[in-house]
Amino acid sequence: MLWTIAVILIILWALGLVSSYTLGGFIHLLLVIAIVVVLLNVIQGRRRR
Repeated sequence: MLWTIAVILIILWALGLVSSYTLGGFIHLLLVIAIVVVLLNVIQGRRRR
């Protein structure tokens, strides 16, 4: 679930860069949140094993 949300946010961010249509820092904030979620998921996954 988290991976899906992160991928969608990254795709939307990339589309925002390509189309030159951004909502200020909002798209970049979504990118940072997506990266943090992915990193937390990876760290927690390694910790469990």
